[in-house]
Amino acid sequence: MEFDVIVVGAGLSGLVATAEIADAGKKVLLLDQEPESSLGGQAWWSFGGLFLVDSPEQRKMGIKDSKELAWQDWLGTAGFDRLENEDYWGKKWAEAYVNFAADEKRSWLRGMGVKFFPVVGWAERGGYLAEGHGNSVPRFHIVWGTGPGIVEPFERRVREHIKNGHVDYRPRHRVDYLISENGNVKGAGGSVLSPDDTERGKESSRQVVWDFEYRAEAVIVSSGGIGADFDMIRKNWPSRLGQPPKRMISGVPAHVDGRMLSITENIGGRIVNRDRMWHYTEGIKNWDPVWNQHGIRILPGPSSIWLDAEGNRFPAPNFPGFDTLGTLEAIQKTGYDYSWFILTEKIIEKEFALSGSEQNPDLTGKSIKKLLSRVLPGPPAPVKAFMEKGEDFIVATSLEELVQGMNELTGDDLLQKDEIERQIRARDREIDNTFTKDLQVTALRGARKYRGDKLIRVASPHKILDQKNGPLIAVRLNILSRKTLGGLQTDLSARVLDDHGEPITGLYAAGEVAGFGGGGVHGYRALEGTFLGGCLFSGRVAGRAVVEALGKSTVMNPVVQKTN
Repeated sequence: MEFDVIVVGAGLSGLVATAEIADAGKKVLLLDQEPESSLGGQAWWSFGGLFLVDSPEQRKMGIKDSKELAWQDWLGTAGFDRLENEDYWGKKWAEAYVNFAADEKRSWLRGMGVKFFPVVGWAERGGYLAEGHGNSVPRFHIVWGTGPGIVEPFERRVREHIKNGHVDYRPRHRVDYLISENGNVKGAGGSVLSPDDTERGKESSRQVVWDFEYRAEAVIVSSGGIGADFDMIRKNWPSRLGQPPKRMISGVPAHVDGRMLSITENIGGRIVNRDRMWHYTEGIKNWDPVWNQHGIRILPGPSSIWLDAEGNRFPAPNFPGFDTLGTLEAIQKTGYDYSWFILTEKIIEKEFALSGSEQNPDLTGKSIKKLLSRVLPGPPAPVKAFMEKGEDFIVATSLEELVQGMNELTGDDLLQKDEIERQIRARDREIDNTFTKDLQVTALRGARKYRGDKLIRVASPHKILDQKNGPLIAVRLNILSRKTLGGLQTDLSARVLDDHGEPITGLYAAGEVAGFGGGGVHGYRALEGTFLGGCLFSGRVAGRAVVEALGKSTVMNPVVQKTN
């Protein structure tokens, strides 16, 4: 055969698997339906956050973390309850991943030149008991260079192998079927799409030029999830989260279509946990969109007042940054697909970050000078641009003007100024003392005991309606589609399993298409920083498992250390 392995999908997990296999001297055919401009997939667009346990960065910030605490948090978050069936391998993958995050993950990445921003973020804070959902401590490590910074070392390794002939990368090759003979997967076939020089993220042509079919000893499916297919999201939407949204915005480009899930299922691959998914509640329409319905997620600090569409404050623990799916459930059960933040200029300048590499030019461009500008008065430039140009933002000098603008934006006329004022004044009275019964005020004060939050993430507690704290700001928050938590069930060697729990010979899966490992490493909820990490880990496992199964050839010198 011309190729030892075919990898379907050139996102992060596909790049990792390809690099690992080519390092071992095997020849890889890397196929992707998108143009070369999209190499790296969704990971390129990401904020670059990674879940690490007991890292030097944590210790320098005074954070005491441990593998035991991380595992406690993972189990409380995942809520695995299908252990005899759909969760069997997901839980095993979860334990392996937490061990990886506490041990080799950081040194492996550092060996390829990956560096981390020194302040560790605290995402998914939970707000329940110790064994419930959420991170007990900050674990969100931002890669210096954001998403492109985590893609770069693996792209570099793959491109080196393209030069030495161990990787044949063919963009615009859409896989339409897998070749299965007597239960063994022996290759892939599909359509060569017309050349397209569209920029990254833009929807590319689906015009077919000719067909292809290639054979290999093994196939790795690493094609992503269903985040851009709203119909499929609604079809799989679980009743526990209320009614599926009638209106959403998209956190991923159009090519994140989930095609390979059904294609793999057609030759016997088992899909599990279809009802588990991860969508954000703090989405805003991009004023400068790249793809259709392009949404950006606000990464909020804990101080903004969060109201439902009718102007009612959400109860604890539905605070900004605490429990994504808990708040999603609360929003959907209101009967509306949107909610509101109300905040001050003092809050937005310190607590609003925007997810995505393109929304963080300082971190993405590795610019110390631009990064230092974040400590200057006023919101960061990307946030300010949304305040001025984004359709979901309203800025006003009075609450009456603000509420009027909110009603005009939606056209629903649901909000009453007096009711909103009553709730905010009640909250503001709790600021007069260092103690309070308002759990959100308690939470934001507690957050400032962590040095990282106090420095750059959480505003000093203040009264929302005190005019000295700047103009009032309202933000309409949309449901933002993002991740598939279920997928192809795989064993700890990333082999795709059939309906009887037996591995399909020659077939492997990695990344989101496999639920980031096992068909659902996260269970019902995620701890953040674990999506990119899940792609890294499952891609590495798949690549190394294939090499072991096929037997090593003449081993190449791995392209690992970054060269200047």
